[in-house]
Amino acid sequence: MHLLLVGASHRTAPVELREQLDFGSRGLDTAVRALAGRQSAAEAVVISTCNRAELYVVCEQPATALDDLVGFIADFHHLPAEQIRPHLYSHIDHDAARHLFRVSSGLDSMVVGEPQILGQIKDAYGVATSVQTAGPLLNKLFHWAFGVGKRVRTETALAEGAVSVSFAAVSLAKKIFGNLRGRRVLVVGAGEMGKLTATHLKAQGVASVVITSRTLAHAQQLAEEVGGTVAAWDSLPQALLESDIVITSTGSSTPILSKAQVKDAVPASRSQPLFLIDIAVPRDVDPRAAEIEQVFLYNIDDLQSIVRENLQKRGHEVSRAEQIVEEEVAKFTSWHRSREAVPTIVALRQRFEAVRKAELERLEPKLSSLTPDARSRVEDVTRLIIEKLLLRPTEQLKRTDDRERVAQDADALTRLFDLDRDR
Repeated sequence: MHLLLVGASHRTAPVELREQLDFGSRGLDTAVRALAGRQSAAEAVVISTCNRAELYVVCEQPATALDDLVGFIADFHHLPAEQIRPHLYSHIDHDAARHLFRVSSGLDSMVVGEPQILGQIKDAYGVATSVQTAGPLLNKLFHWAFGVGKRVRTETALAEGAVSVSFAAVSLAKKIFGNLRGRRVLVVGAGEMGKLTATHLKAQGVASVVITSRTLAHAQQLAEEVGGTVAAWDSLPQALLESDIVITSTGSSTPILSKAQVKDAVPASRSQPLFLIDIAVPRDVDPRAAEIEQVFLYNIDDLQSIVRENLQKRGHEVSRAEQIVEEEVAKFTSWHRSREAVPTIVALRQRFEAVRKAELERLEPKLSSLTPDARSRVEDVTRLIIEKLLLRPTEQLKRTDDRERVAQDADALTRLFDLDRDR
């Protein structure tokens, strides 16, 4: 069986398309169940974040499964396949493992080294296990990926000082305004991203941080944690009017701020510009709001310049992290390929065990006079002989990295020992 990955990320697809490929909008459990229902997916895990949508499956024929998965993505999101196909990437077997290991290590993130992605992968895998779409191969792959992510964070300084998307947003605000002291900030959305953003902004000495959310209790809790105040959701237009910086990070599937609402927040009497950073996917702010004078609107893709600076600073740590990933890919690949020899090894052991038992039965008249202890020793010795005889071929089959060589050796053993007769 083969591993197959099909996906789109910030590296291949613009935010306009990524927000349409959000599998989480209808629930990851719904998506992964639907994926597992396809004939090409013997096992399935779906990862969906603001920067990526990826399908991991176990299949027999990768080429056939690839077409089927592209069709699944198109069908699930009601999009033409030809619209999304140019933005998709796919990887098979060890390349799929390498990609997941890099993602779990923060190497493929928009902001290199950011720690949130590992938790998001664990959550996605947890959904797959809860609905029983992840089987032996994906279980091994994802647990291995968790270990790689932990090893990179333990053995490198990749995550030290690494900026999250929220910190990158604050950095962009500083580039626009300079010193943020005295600025009035509105954070729309009280989730983890909103919390991180508010915390970073408070550290910059802003004059005030106002939190608003559809769920008032969530806004109140966040305001208490960051030392901010709360604005009721229905007072959003007034809060917008009184803000210099607005950062949106809700989970809404449609824009919460229209062009007209943003325009109302910048009347002719306003002397200061309105700076909007929309770090939500799907986007919270109608992109046409950028057409309004005095409005500066940036979305998550606009953070790329900060990402490049981040990458330059972490060049050495990135190299070390990539080395770790390659080491783990080699180990995983060796394990994966050894699985192909398992049926042959099992059949070979069964054949040898059958011969051992048959010979002991044939010698039963001569062994009947032995004491129970002596009889037990005969059993132990004959089993040990079988183990020693099979040890070297078993190790050789498992150690071989060449898939074609494994298949040839397995075929030879099957033919020489007539193993098909026992299956």
